[in-house]
Amino acid sequence: MSAPTVRLTLLGTAAALLDPDRAHTGLLLTVGGDRHILIDCGTGVARRLVQAGVSPSEVDTLLLTHLHFDHTADIPAFTIGGWMLNRPGPYRLFGPPGTRAMVSHMFEGGAFDVDIRARAKYPMRQKNIAALRPEVTEFGEGVILDDGTVRVTAALVDHIPREVTLCFGFRIEVAGRVIAFSGDTTPTASMVELARGADLLVHECTFPEEFLEHRRRTGVGTAAHTSPTELGRLATEAGVKLLVPTHFGHFDTTSAVLRRVAAAHLPPELAGPHQVGVLLADIRRHYAGPVLPPRDLMTIDL
Repeated sequence: MSAPTVRLTLLGTAAALLDPDRAHTGLLLTVGGDRHILIDCGTGVARRLVQAGVSPSEVDTLLLTHLHFDHTADIPAFTIGGWMLNRPGPYRLFGPPGTRAMVSHMFEGGAFDVDIRARAKYPMRQKNIAALRPEVTEFGEGVILDDGTVRVTAALVDHIPREVTLCFGFRIEVAGRVIAFSGDTTPTASMVELARGADLLVHECTFPEEFLEHRRRTGVGTAAHTSPTELGRLATEAGVKLLVPTHFGHFDTTSAVLRRVAAAHLPPELAGPHQVGVLLADIRRHYAGPVLPPRDLMTIDL
């Protein structure tokens, strides 16, 4: 029997500001054409999922790297949307400590209680009401999922102070392929190990070198991200076969709104599409393998 197909779709590739051209972070792993796993669920990801040809009702598992809103804000749209699209029962939700408390405030008896009670008056929506009750598993480091098809290992990374919340990267092993995903982080030894020999590494690279230096100098926002030169070194050390930088911090935007409101966060006079080429060139200073610039709805077959 031949190995099942493995496809990764980038549903969202932006950092935290609302970007007209990129949704927030979300990846879709499709195995064998009909098994769908969602990794992170930031703003716009549920809509991108449908644009990719997959109903939220067809996704059986959601993995969260951390609880920043640009990685979680579309959980209500994904969950309620899946319910309305006839998801037969609950999906599995794996997240760091705090996930259960976050989700407990969203649905029945929570923020969307009025909406749910109104729709649940209809027999069709009562029939699958359990779709609104994700099966939450909070995890730490180690193997967090191994169902015979997909094996996911989590390791701590460095983004938010750990006393606030824990942040994780993932190593996903499926059908003899390895995909590593960093979430948000500075370069860490844990990500090198998660990405060791990976067929694909999707790793945050939020700002070009010049933008990171601006943020360090001005003290605006976090510098707890990975620079292009750092990412090139990490990918080489891990021996990854294909690299996709992501979580772009709007440094390539042409949006007048973003350029205006982001002025406190980045030097707007330097922003523009040309910065993607600058970032890729800096990655390639230390990594000789193939690098793909990210765009929403880009697919990679492994």
